[in-house]
Amino acid sequence: MSGVDQSERFPWRKVAGAAYVPTAAFAIGEGAVIPYIPLIAGDLGASLAVAAVVTAMLTVGQLAGDVPGGSVVARFGERPTMIGAGLLVLVALAIAFVSTNVWMLGAAIFVLGLGHAVFALARHAFMTTFVPIRFRARALSTLGGIFRLGMFVGPLLGSAVLGLGLPLASVWVVCAIGTVIAIVVLIVLPDPSSAFERTPLTTGTIELRAERTGVGEVVRRNARVLATVGVGAAMLALARSARNVLLPLWAVSIGLDGVTTGLVIGIAGGVDFALFFVSGWVMDRFGRLWSVVPSLTLMAAAFAMLAVSHDLDAAAGWFTAAALVLALGNGLGSGILMTLGADLADRRNPAPFLGAWRLTTDLGGAAAPLLISLLVSIASIAWAAGGLTALCIVGAGMLLRWLPRKPRD
Repeated sequence: MSGVDQSERFPWRKVAGAAYVPTAAFAIGEGAVIPYIPLIAGDLGASLAVAAVVTAMLTVGQLAGDVPGGSVVARFGERPTMIGAGLLVLVALAIAFVSTNVWMLGAAIFVLGLGHAVFALARHAFMTTFVPIRFRARALSTLGGIFRLGMFVGPLLGSAVLGLGLPLASVWVVCAIGTVIAIVVLIVLPDPSSAFERTPLTTGTIELRAERTGVGEVVRRNARVLATVGVGAAMLALARSARNVLLPLWAVSIGLDGVTTGLVIGIAGGVDFALFFVSGWVMDRFGRLWSVVPSLTLMAAAFAMLAVSHDLDAAAGWFTAAALVLALGNGLGSGILMTLGADLADRRNPAPFLGAWRLTTDLGGAAAPLLISLLVSIASIAWAAGGLTALCIVGAGMLLRWLPRKPRD
């Protein structure tokens, strides 16, 4: 065995069973509902601005789940945490299905975001702990690609369900089915961490640290990194969250129906998904900047396209083109936020730092729909798109200035 790079024998199939398969089911279910939240809120009497606030509850819930999520993962482990998060999501979906007013729907979306945050943090901690550094970007970009698969397949499933004449509330059932599949897979498949305990593989960690550092202490210890690289990364998270909110709202504002909206967002999701491995290869080969800066630049261009096209006769065509450019930019950044978090985390005990990292980036994600709602209320949806253009440019500049050129060993 001497001289053999053990990382070449990394057990990808076991990792796929633990992280990729349940994540795919979870993401497809979530993708089936995200494009339709503004439409469902509108059916309950919400204005465009209020619908944006309801949609914002998804990222607000994610934000609320980040800090306790790190402690939960550290205490109970990755797989039990993902199962618990899936059960919480099922509760949220049941509330959403029976919602009779906008505020009840908003509460359900908040709980959905909470479950999503804990699930995502658990899978992120697992990959950071066990994946060798040389494979990290490709493994995490693949994980990001799995979510993009959900945003490709999910909206198309939702569009197909609505095309059959079923009510909008049926998309909650689609999401529930995906969540149940994820839970069953996690229960049935063996815990892959046992493979690492039984074998001498040189993985992404040497040993887990016995003591558990609190997230608050981690935030203080890494304040400078979080205030520079973290804020720049938060701008990307803001753009991504804004994309999920702005496109459905834009479709409503220019008069597109639910089926057409789902088709456009689903096709854009296909472009996004197709690029996930390219993103990982670029990050591993040339560095993280070559993924994140082009991603933000393309997304800035797409938001600018929307900002100038709302009142044009060809608004639907511009909407489609902007959705595709946003997908291209987002796809080129597949896995970048998880990769940067993994680069900066202590590999012996990553969950606390990852909780702080996700808190920072999710602050950007949570701000996006609230910012959109504010700008729609005081100006217009076109001004909201213009503001997002500027923030993408700021984020790219911050990362060019402060992002380390090499990951931490």
